[in-house]
Amino acid sequence: MTKKTEESKTKKEKGKLKKSAKKEKTTLLPSGYTDFRDPSLYTNRELSWLLFDQRILGEARDKTIPLFERMKFLSITASNLDEFFMVRVASLKDMEQAGVLKKDIAGLTPSQQLEQIYQATHELVQLQYSTYNRSLLPQLEHSGLHIIGQHETLTDEQNDYLDRYFEENIYPVLTPMAVDSSRPFPLIRNKTLNLAALLKKKNGGKEDVEFATVQVPSVLPRFIELPPELFHDACKTHVILLEEIIEHNMDKLFLNYDVLCTHPYRVMRNADLLIDEDEAEDLLEEIEKQLKQRQRGDAIRLEVEEGMNKKLLRIIKEELEVSEEDIYYIGGPLDLTFLMKMYGMKGYEELKAKPYTPQPVPELPEGCDLFEEIRKRDILLHHPYQTFEPVVSFIQQAARDPKVLAIKQTLYRVSGNSPIIKALAQAADNGKQVSVLVELKARFDEENNIVWAKMLEQAGCHVIYGLVGLKTHSKITLVVRREEDGIRRYVHLGTGNYNDATAKLYTDLGLLTCHDAIGEDATAVFNMLSGYSEPKNWNKLSLAPLWLKDKFLALIKREAENAKAGQPARIIAKMNSLCDQDIIAALYEASGAGVPIDLIVRGICCLKVGVKGVSENITVRSIVGNFLEHARIFYFENGGNSEVYMASADWMPRNLERRVEILFPIEQEDLKQKAIHVLSVQLSDTIKAHVLSPYDTYDKIDRRGKQAICAQDTFCLEAARQTREIAKAASTRQTRVFIPETGH
Repeated sequence: MTKKTEESKTKKEKGKLKKSAKKEKTTLLPSGYTDFRDPSLYTNRELSWLLFDQRILGEARDKTIPLFERMKFLSITASNLDEFFMVRVASLKDMEQAGVLKKDIAGLTPSQQLEQIYQATHELVQLQYSTYNRSLLPQLEHSGLHIIGQHETLTDEQNDYLDRYFEENIYPVLTPMAVDSSRPFPLIRNKTLNLAALLKKKNGGKEDVEFATVQVPSVLPRFIELPPELFHDACKTHVILLEEIIEHNMDKLFLNYDVLCTHPYRVMRNADLLIDEDEAEDLLEEIEKQLKQRQRGDAIRLEVEEGMNKKLLRIIKEELEVSEEDIYYIGGPLDLTFLMKMYGMKGYEELKAKPYTPQPVPELPEGCDLFEEIRKRDILLHHPYQTFEPVVSFIQQAARDPKVLAIKQTLYRVSGNSPIIKALAQAADNGKQVSVLVELKARFDEENNIVWAKMLEQAGCHVIYGLVGLKTHSKITLVVRREEDGIRRYVHLGTGNYNDATAKLYTDLGLLTCHDAIGEDATAVFNMLSGYSEPKNWNKLSLAPLWLKDKFLALIKREAENAKAGQPARIIAKMNSLCDQDIIAALYEASGAGVPIDLIVRGICCLKVGVKGVSENITVRSIVGNFLEHARIFYFENGGNSEVYMASADWMPRNLERRVEILFPIEQEDLKQKAIHVLSVQLSDTIKAHVLSPYDTYDKIDRRGKQAICAQDTFCLEAARQTREIAKAASTRQTRVFIPETGH
C-alpha cells in the first residue's frame, strides 16, 4: 500500500469516526478515564454562564413569542450581563492583577478565562443589538410603536415641543460638569448613563477644546411619550429616549461654548464587596461603608456609542483607565434595560403573554386555620402556579395567635413592601419571641436588607446579621405554639426566598409541616445560627457547610453501587447551577457504573455530556420560559425505594462549602408523587427546553413526531383545572337540598 493510499484511508476513517460520533452524540475525547477530575471533562463556569444568557437571548429572537415578551427577554440579557461584569469579570480581573495563576476546573488561568470571556461577550453584545435593530425595532414599528432613533431628523414642530419639554422638565435636574485645571475629572458612577462632549470657547483658538460630561438623570423616565398630534403617520405611539433630548439641547448647558460633538457612554465598575468580617467590629456598619465604595470601584467595562469622536474616546479611556478589550462599541441605545420599563406601557396587551394568576392551594381553603390544616397532613406548595399567600398567612396568623410563643425565620431577599416583615414586627409588638436572621451579604440586596434589619430591631425583634464567613441562604421558618397536648412546632421550608413579589415570577416549592423530627431539627438550626450550638446529628435535615455535601455524595455513591449490583438506580436533579467538581466527579463515576442521570440545570453547568465511558448516561437540559426556574429537587431511585429531597442549595462550591443551606426530605407519599410529577413534566418539555450537546452547545429539541409540551404552561393549566374542580365541588354541595321523607 502506498503512502498516499494510506493517508487517504486514514482521512476516510477519521471522517467516518466524526460522522459516527455526531450520530451517537458522543464526544471524540479518549475513553477509559480513571481521573474524573481531568480538566478536559469540565466547562469553564463563566463561559457556561454566557451560554445561559445566550439562551435567554434566544427567547428574544424567537418569533413565535409575543413581541413585548421578546423585548422583556432582551432587557433581561442586558441586566444579567451587567451583573456578570460587576461580579464575575471583576473578580477575575482582581486575580489577574494579583498575579494569580491558579487554574479553574477546566484548566484555565484567570487571564485565559478573561481572554475567552472578552471574545464571547463582544459577540453576545453584537447579537443583542442585531436583535434590537433588525428584529424588534421594525416589528414594534409595524405594531404601532415608534422609538425615535439616534439623530433622527424631526420637524420644527416636534423639535419645538422637545425644547420646551427639556427646559421645563429636564434642564432643572441636570448638572453639567466641565473638566479643566481647576475642576478634575468627576466620579462617573457605576451603571449610570452619561453624555460626553467636546467644547470650544466661542471665538476661541483651535487649541481651546475642553471636555465636559453630563449624567443622564436616573430620577427621570428613560423614555418620553410624545403627543400623537405632532405626527401624521400610521404609528399610534412615538417615544424618544431621554438622552436624545439632552443631546439635542447640550448647547443650552454650555452657553459660552460651541459643542463640537456629543456622545453617550456608560461605565461598569467592580461591585464585588470585600468585607473582612473577622476585623469588622460591626458587620452592619462595615457593609454600609462598603456599599458606598461600590460606586467607586475600578472600571471594568466601558460602553460607548459606535462612531464616537476619537479624541473624546481617548480622554474617557485614559481617565477611567480601561484597556481596548474593555470597550464595547454600541450600535444603538446604551443600556437596554430600559426595555423592561417599556414593557409596562399600556395599550399593547395583545403583544404580551396572557397574565397568569397564581391559584389557591386546595388543602388550604380561604379563611382556614392554617395550624389545624397542617396538623392533618404535610402540605406542598408550588409557586407561582399556586399562590404564595399561605406562606404570608402562616406568619400573619402566627403573629396574631395568642397560642404562638415564638417565631424564628431566615430572610435572604424580601420585597420592597414586605407583608412578612410587617407580620414579624406585629408579632414582636404582641409580645412573642421573634428571632430573625437577616442576611446582610445578599448581593445587591444589602441596602434593602439593612433597612429591614433596623426596622425589625426597632419593633423589638431579635435580629442576627448572618454568620462570620458564611452567607445564610437557607429558607426556613419555625413557629412554636402551645397546644392542649403540649408544645408543637410548625415549620416552613422552601427552595425560594420569602419574597412575595418574586414568588409570582420564580418557580419554587415549599413544605409546611409539623413533623416532630423536622421541628426538633428546625430548633437546632436556629440555635446554631444564634449561638454556638452545633448538633451532633440531625433527624431529617442536612445542612451546609458541614454535612450537606457529604450527604449528596453518599446518595450519588449509593446509586452507583446499586447499579453495579443490578438494583434499580436513577438520579434526577433539578437546580439553578452545577459546578462543584466533587459532585460532578461523583456523577461521572455513577454514570460509568450505568446509572441513568437526568439533570435539569437552568444556568451554569460545568459538566460535559456524551463522553465515552464517563457521561454517556447523563443528559442535561435547561428550561428558559416566562417564569424563572428556581426550585431545587433531587430524586434518587434507591433500589426501588425512591427518595425525594428539596433544598435551598445548588450543586456549587459556594452553596455546599460557604453558605448555610438546608436539604429536606419529602416523605409523605402523595407529596413525593407531586415532586416526581414536576420532574417528569420538565423532562418531557419539547418547547422551552434546551438540551446540552456533546459539542458544548444548547439546542432546542427537534419536535418532529413529538408532542408539543411546555412544562410551565402545563403546570398553569393543572393548577387552574384543580381550582375549577374545587369550585365545582363546592357549588354541587351548596345546591344539594335534603328533603326528608314524609309519611302519607
